[in-house]
Amino acid sequence: MDKKSPVLPYISLLFATLIWSSSFVALKIAFQGYHPMVVIFGRMAVGSLSFLILAAMFSSVPLKQKNFFSDIKLVIIMVICEPCLYFIFEAKAIELTTASQVGMICAIMPLLVSVVAFFVLKEELTEKILAGLTISVFGACWLSFSGDVAANAPNQPLGNLFEFIAMLCAAGYTICLKKLTQKGYSPVFLTALQAFGGALFYFPIILLPSTDLPLRMPLLPTLSVIYLGAVVTLGAYTLFNFGVSRIPAGQASAFINLIPIFSMVLGIVVLNEKFNMQQYAACVMIFSGIFLSQHKSKKIEEQMAQSIPAGESVVDK
Repeated sequence: MDKKSPVLPYISLLFATLIWSSSFVALKIAFQGYHPMVVIFGRMAVGSLSFLILAAMFSSVPLKQKNFFSDIKLVIIMVICEPCLYFIFEAKAIELTTASQVGMICAIMPLLVSVVAFFVLKEELTEKILAGLTISVFGACWLSFSGDVAANAPNQPLGNLFEFIAMLCAAGYTICLKKLTQKGYSPVFLTALQAFGGALFYFPIILLPSTDLPLRMPLLPTLSVIYLGAVVTLGAYTLFNFGVSRIPAGQASAFINLIPIFSMVLGIVVLNEKFNMQQYAACVMIFSGIFLSQHKSKKIEEQMAQSIPAGESVVDK
């Protein structure tokens, strides 16, 4: 398929959300054998190692950027937003609230990104995009509330607050990512920076007395950490970064609302969970909202063309 095909960014975003959805199952398994901070550090370390193995894919394009060091502040802000702060707040949220409430808060991210992108990136905020995002947000909330509530949620309000802060971090990351890809940086290279930056950030944290270091390496939790690093960190972030580099950030972030749907589908396949009629209806609402938000005006088409340097592709050569 042509690397500049208008369909490829949407396929990339679709698979990115599918992989991210599977990470919830992997995290639950990993947390059974390891402290959350150990899991996140292990995820970043495995992701970094994976990028070292595949370094030939991305080393030539970004390192030749003459203005790399002038953009280092933007790169640092991106990495601090996600994965550094994002995973800290999300890990605490998962500990304190239910998965359904986390899914509800996640649905707010696209709207946050669209509003910030309107002011920072000058992306058009049309009535159709706002309507589509609103419909998908309501659908994601309906989907979350209609599911069974888990019992292990000791402080739901605080957990929801942590997840909201995580979404603010994710919105900041998305805007920084969009600005960097507009400058011609490779999505794969930026994903590698996230993995290495995250590993460096979390290494001192696992040495703190509050972090329980593992005395053994149970099989399934260990395989889950490897999956999170090699597949989720390497695969999902690369696919998402590519999608964001090719279409407006607000539209790309609307795909985040697919995560609750894919999570429930994986729950059916892996955990034998069941959908009720409300959940089916909510899924239809989310898909409808995302479809509506993808309507592009002429101004947005011009923004898409301007986001790719002339004669170049944001995909690694």
